[in-house]
Amino acid sequence: MAKAADGDSADAIVADGLNVERGGRRVLRDLAFTVPRGSVTGLLGPSGCGKSTLMRALTGVQANVRGRLDVLGLPAGDKRLRDRVGYVTQAPSVYADLSVHENLRYFAALLRAPKRDIDRVTEEVDLAAYRDSQVAHLSGGQRARVSLAAALLGTPELLVLDEPTVGLDPVLRRDLWDVFHRLARDGVTLVVSSHVMDEAERCQSLLLMRDGELLAQETPDGLLERTGAKDAEAAFLALIESEPADGTAGGAEGEGAAR
Repeated sequence: MAKAADGDSADAIVADGLNVERGGRRVLRDLAFTVPRGSVTGLLGPSGCGKSTLMRALTGVQANVRGRLDVLGLPAGDKRLRDRVGYVTQAPSVYADLSVHENLRYFAALLRAPKRDIDRVTEEVDLAAYRDSQVAHLSGGQRARVSLAAALLGTPELLVLDEPTVGLDPVLRRDLWDVFHRLARDGVTLVVSSHVMDEAERCQSLLLMRDGELLAQETPDGLLERTGAKDAEAAFLALIESEPADGTAGGAEGEGAAR
């Protein structure tokens, strides 16, 4: 589906010395990481650690960003990225009083996406059977998939998904992760945030955050090997104990101010 443009690097995202300030407080501090193309990268950490701020920076809607942050070979927020990056926020981003098809037709018109995209994205998120259903009558997981479908219009190369599985039951969470991996196999790069540590094993690579800092960039297996822990939650706690935060990054207050 998504292909790298001529001259683009092998990495979809490159960050170095990335900082974000809000109200005189640094919400993100000196982040440096890369995200390979066609991968599912989990952005994990407790609520208030800076995940949403980082995702807003990636999509170019966060103010007071300093340092290097390249997305698909261009500075984050560059106008040439508008039809190449899809963003799904935690809050519902579709209209409850419209059907699935009506929502997608509206967003396709806004994005000037081909009309054929509507049927394509409906199939990609497994909502063909609910095409004419009013969004208000759908389950939480189905509404999340409608938002994802809207973000897929125009075949973006990067999808930034902010806590897309929060509040969903295990079956719906599994189904959405299946969709994410299917998209990655087609060449889309996904950054998926979560504060649920057991979702780490569903990712190909991990960015672990605490108090605005990056504790580690690892594969799930590499994280367990590095810490000697039995699961991702225990590994995260081991990292915290070995690299305690100094309390100056801003924590929940900084994250809330940046949303």
